[in-house]
Amino acid sequence: MKNDLLTIGNFTVHGYGLMIGIGFIAAYLMTEYRAKKHQMNTDFVFTLFLTSVVFGMLGAKLLFYMTMIDEIIANPKVILDEAEGFVVYGGIIGGILAGYVACRIKKQNFWKYFDLVMPAVALAQGFGRIGCLLAGCCYGMETSCKFSITFQNSDFAPNHVALIPTQIYSSILDFLHCIVLCMIAKKVKKDKIVSGCYLIFYSIGRFVLEFFRGDLIRGSVGVLSTSQFISIFICAAGIALVIWGNRSKEMNTELSEEIEDTAKGVSEE
Repeated sequence: MKNDLLTIGNFTVHGYGLMIGIGFIAAYLMTEYRAKKHQMNTDFVFTLFLTSVVFGMLGAKLLFYMTMIDEIIANPKVILDEAEGFVVYGGIIGGILAGYVACRIKKQNFWKYFDLVMPAVALAQGFGRIGCLLAGCCYGMETSCKFSITFQNSDFAPNHVALIPTQIYSSILDFLHCIVLCMIAKKVKKDKIVSGCYLIFYSIGRFVLEFFRGDLIRGSVGVLSTSQFISIFICAAGIALVIWGNRSKEMNTELSEEIEDTAKGVSEE
């Protein structure tokens, strides 16, 4: 794969950056479209988008540096050498926290916007993984399988070696994830369900794919990679959200029935 797609003078269009940009634009347009469809505040969607992107990028960078904290302590200059690295989970966590704060400040329903945004996040991740493929980062282990990819001029992946195309698998799963979440959103009208499903599906997929990754600069917790370790808690949070969302609806229904019964009793008296 080739990361430098186009060069005009001193200006170069990098595949990774281009795909990240396309992902952001696609995610925003999709979220805005769905917000209009559900008669939600589109002006706030733009604010939510900006804050989540900025703090999501900061979170992704921060978690990346945390995975190599020992190296940074030994040689702080490593921070400059590894300026291009990011960890997706840091972006997800940073974006969610920023979105929560923005909703609190603007007095918007966080859970409704959380559910609204997450299918678009999966869409953006699909494009982001195409960027990883072009750059050669997040590559897979060596393989003798026919369905493999061999990089010829990558700054990240080992060149001239057949590798498992983890970036392709990740991208396909992310796009499918987006479609599935949209289908769930159409059928389920309860808050927290879509966002909970996002956390469950993504964490499971990420946990499994990590076994096939070949890049070692990802940190580890025992026998698990840093992302696998985080996946366990993200999945648990997703399950809790789904249960909470279902319970909240049931409790609201029960409360409404009690109020109706009470009102009927008063009118009969």
